[in-house]
Amino acid sequence: MSVAVTAKERDSDALVVSQVYDGILRLTLNNPPANALSMALLEALKASLDKAGEDHHVRVVIIAAAGKLFSAGHDLKELTSHRQDEDRGRAFFEKTMRLCAEVMMTITNLPKPVIAEIDGVATAAGCQLVATCDLAICTDTSTFGTPGVNIGLFCSTPMVALSRTAHRKQAMEMLLTGEQVDASSAREYGLVNRIVPKEYLRTVTDKYAAVIASKSPLTLKIGKEAFYQQLERPLLEAYDYTAWVMTENMMARDAEEGINAFLEKRDPKWTGR
Repeated sequence: MSVAVTAKERDSDALVVSQVYDGILRLTLNNPPANALSMALLEALKASLDKAGEDHHVRVVIIAAAGKLFSAGHDLKELTSHRQDEDRGRAFFEKTMRLCAEVMMTITNLPKPVIAEIDGVATAAGCQLVATCDLAICTDTSTFGTPGVNIGLFCSTPMVALSRTAHRKQAMEMLLTGEQVDASSAREYGLVNRIVPKEYLRTVTDKYAAVIASKSPLTLKIGKEAFYQQLERPLLEAYDYTAWVMTENMMARDAEEGINAFLEKRDPKWTGR
C-alpha cells in the first residue's frame, strides 16, 4: 500500500492531518485530548472535505482521530468564553452551530463515501459526526452518547443525524438519558457497521475503504446522492426518482463497461464517465 504524505500533512500542529493513498483520503482529527470540535477544527475539516470533493484521485474518505477519544463534541471552554461578549455569546454560538451543520451537510453531499473510524469516546457533536458519516467502524471499547441533557443543553443538532441513523426509540433514549452506550449497543442501534479489536482497526477500515475505492467513482457518486435523496421522499415518489436515476446511470459509460465486463467475465476498467 503506497502512502503519499506531504510535509504539511506531517505537521503535528495541524488540527486535521491528511494522508492520501490508493484512492483513500484519511483525515485525522488532531486536537487531543478531547478532539473538541472547535471553530478552527471545524473550519479545517470543512476545507479538507471541500478539497476532497474536487480531487479526482480521492474516491473514499476516512475520518479518524488522534489520541484516546474520537471527539467529545463542541469545545465548551471556547463557547463559554464568549459569555463575556456583549450579546452573551449568541452570535458566536449561532456561528458555531451553523458551521457544524455545514460540515455535516458537506459530508452528506460529498460525492464520495465517508467512513468514520472510531477508537474511544464519541459524544455530542462527536457522536453527530459518526452518525453523519456514510459508514462507521469502531473498536470494541468505543462508546457513544449525547450527554447534553446532563448539562442543561439538549443535543438538538446531534439529534438530526442520530435520529436519521439510529432506530427512533434508541435515539430518543440516548438523547433523553444522556447515558453512553457501548459498541455492541451502537451496532444494534444502527449507529455503527462493524466492531473490531483495537489492533485491527486501521487495517479493517483501510480494507473496507479499498473495496469501495475499487468501484466506479461515478457510480459511487450517483448512488450516494440517490440514497439520501430517496430517503426524504414518499414511497411512490422515491420509486419514480430512483427509476429515473437508474435510467440515467444505465446511460453512463461505466455502467456499459461494468455490464460488459460482467458478461465477458473480466475486470472492468472504470473511466468515471
